[in-house]
Amino acid sequence: MHRHHPPFTMYSKNGNKSMGKNPYLEKGHNPSFFFIKCKRGRCEMYYPGMRQIGREGEGRLLKVNGVGKVQVRPDVANVNIGVVTQDENLEKAQQDNARIMESVRNQLVAAGIPEENIQTADYFIFPEYDYVDGKQEFRGYQVTHTLKVTIDDVSQTGYVIDTAVTAGANRISSIAFTVSDPYQNYQEALRIALGNALANAQTIANTMGLNLDQTPVKIMELGTAPVAPVQSFQKAEALGAATTPIEPGTLETVAKVEAHFQYFP
Repeated sequence: MHRHHPPFTMYSKNGNKSMGKNPYLEKGHNPSFFFIKCKRGRCEMYYPGMRQIGREGEGRLLKVNGVGKVQVRPDVANVNIGVVTQDENLEKAQQDNARIMESVRNQLVAAGIPEENIQTADYFIFPEYDYVDGKQEFRGYQVTHTLKVTIDDVSQTGYVIDTAVTAGANRISSIAFTVSDPYQNYQEALRIALGNALANAQTIANTMGLNLDQTPVKIMELGTAPVAPVQSFQKAEALGAATTPIEPGTLETVAKVEAHFQYFP
């Protein structure tokens, strides 16, 4: 029995039609199987998993990591400056603290710190007790008020600290250095990391006698964070210096990537 088959239209992945001609059987394509879908006299031929021989065809993937590092001098310092007062009377402890802190704030502004660079970090009130013969005896209250001060010129960090201490501050903590434009430093580190990844891939390919496509097919940024510098903080009185010496050191920004390259025998 002779069976009549309706004419069919074949569609490529980009949507091009071909009547009576299979574009995927031409040179440069390597189909493994196909299926035909017919409806109302129209048949469409598909090739699932079709891959064009070439850059995205026979190439195998080489996965490498790249690391980029940039070291810069910090240009911003953040310092916590606090006032701690104690008294048996809570109201008196609070008043003393407020008076001293107002003096500290005024002196910081006079030293060139913008008011928007001064903000309260924390404020605590704690009852204090002594233990005598195993018994708890109330001693008074401790009030702590801490300011976070941002210094835009790190060379003035020691001077700012000394100014605050002279005005009555009695707690200095958490000196941290950073940069005003971390994005620019990271972009430079990222550029170095990409170059490092390509160099690693090329070294592997050369060693193994492979042909490497130097354009990565996939790039992933890996989580990273700036490495804080080691800080040196010594009291001016201990060194006989006019200003407390603060050494910001250098700040290292690290970028890491994973890159996938295709290689061919």
